[in-house]
Amino acid sequence: MPSLNWIGKDAVVKHHKDVPFRLLEPVQSLSCAGDADNAADSGNLIVQGDNLLALKALLPRYAGQVKCIYIDPPYNTGNEGWVYNDNVNSPEIRRWLGEVVGKEGETLDRHDRWLCMMYPRLMLLKQFLREDGVIFVSIDDNEQHHLRSLLDEIFGRKNLLAQFVWNTEGHTDNQFLVKVNHEYVVAYARDIRTVEVGNVIDPNTRQESNLWAGFAENSITKNGPGNPPSEILLPAGFPVDSESLSIGASEIPHGLIEAMIEERLSSNPLKRRFGNIQFPLRLDPMEASGGKLTKPCRVFSGWANRKKLQQFVDGGCTPLSDDGLLSFYLSSSGVIYYRREHEEGPRSIVSVLRNFSTTEKMRSELEGMGISFKYPKPKELIAYLIAIGADSGDIILDSFAGSGTTAHAVLKQNAEDGGNRRFILVEMDDGIARNVTAERVKRVARGYTNAKGDAVPGLGGGFQFCKLGKPLFDARGHISNEVRFAELARFVWFIETGMGLPASRASHKAADTASPLLGVHDRRAVYLLYNGILKDRSIDGGNVLTTPLLDLLPAHDGPRVVYGARCAIGADRLRALAITFKQLPYHLRVAP
Repeated sequence: MPSLNWIGKDAVVKHHKDVPFRLLEPVQSLSCAGDADNAADSGNLIVQGDNLLALKALLPRYAGQVKCIYIDPPYNTGNEGWVYNDNVNSPEIRRWLGEVVGKEGETLDRHDRWLCMMYPRLMLLKQFLREDGVIFVSIDDNEQHHLRSLLDEIFGRKNLLAQFVWNTEGHTDNQFLVKVNHEYVVAYARDIRTVEVGNVIDPNTRQESNLWAGFAENSITKNGPGNPPSEILLPAGFPVDSESLSIGASEIPHGLIEAMIEERLSSNPLKRRFGNIQFPLRLDPMEASGGKLTKPCRVFSGWANRKKLQQFVDGGCTPLSDDGLLSFYLSSSGVIYYRREHEEGPRSIVSVLRNFSTTEKMRSELEGMGISFKYPKPKELIAYLIAIGADSGDIILDSFAGSGTTAHAVLKQNAEDGGNRRFILVEMDDGIARNVTAERVKRVARGYTNAKGDAVPGLGGGFQFCKLGKPLFDARGHISNEVRFAELARFVWFIETGMGLPASRASHKAADTASPLLGVHDRRAVYLLYNGILKDRSIDGGNVLTTPLLDLLPAHDGPRVVYGARCAIGADRLRALAITFKQLPYHLRVAP
């Protein structure tokens, strides 16, 4: 597969591994408890800080647990004032630090900088996704081609789900010869074989469409080069959509069947040559009573779904399990239709996104809240993408949070369907995070009075606001003195499994973190002896693995991995007990 190269690529392809793990420090004054006892219980999170550092800090808690990611990164138009500030040890990159990226022709390596910024962030984002997860990325023509190449390289070309075209519908009074009124939303699956998307219907679907009723149906007669004609015997008992039916055999013009077989013409050319004929051709009279054929009838046509029709007939006209329940029936005019009833609800997702509000309307709504933000994405668009990518109890992540539209969309959907979706937002700019992102979500959750003086009811929900704290490890590679058991537990579990810590152990509640047993993964139990987890009942506050301490560990019938400061048990006995000891901090695979 062709690959993309750019200035600085060699320096950033593994940069995400060099980014230090940091602590998250809650800021209660900026948090919103909402319906929960406290903000941490809401399950929602807003993090202020560089999103590369924040993603690395969040990874031990949420790796492999996020169902849907939506990001709206800089489009690199030259008007956004974004600055490359990643701490990459490369001379060619260091000269970019603190320098605003200008327009085309002003900053000649602007695309290189954008690619260097995006690559490590996408690498980290991939690790957050569940196996059935999906990522949506908004972009425009400035970097769309580069973004597709990056995503192909990181996620794999086969995992492209769709490239949506969003009709922005806003002002197109610009100076281009062709007025641009679209952007893109590129969607990739973590694994296209296991991805799950929502049962949603494009809101522009006609109101009379059967999709709204939960099924799809259409005629299966289809003549043409790709659909060779053949005869099918419809047995007595074949379903008919009317109580009774009596149609004679078709009058078949001379040469029609030969033209169908030899020339493979489609239906319209055949009708122009042979007159107003109807397909399928009935080789026998068609008689029905009680909604079923009373005697067999042979029909002849090209078919769009011949094999499935034959399976239906061979199975005694019992519906087939095929992306729902698939059945066939005759109409009152003798045309064969398929009908697919969706067991999990209907789905019709199209690649052109229309009528999902506009940036201008969203900006006006924010102004009604007393919040100013120049280019907010409309919540209707994000809500639709979330409906495609996430279910009612899933986690949604946005690491370019901006005005907080993703959180607004999540709370709105929860209020509408009683769901328990949770959001994680990351915003780099301190002023925006505090005064726009958090303030907007707080007002949406609690309710507010708009600029017209009207009371807008709250949607419910809340969030915990955090800022980035100190690194988990100091300059010598030792665990920082500020690290608590729960924080190190998340990191140890992530190192052992590549996954975020199970929800109960990731809780802030003492009852959920009172055991050295972090969990069991692939039959392997993982224990952490740290920070007096055993209440000083043994040497060094229970941080040293000794024979007496073994009796205090929760039992597990299988291999065990124990992290601790030291081990006072011999290697032979450890092997006999199927215990692997890993010394802190050296076995955490973090370079000093």
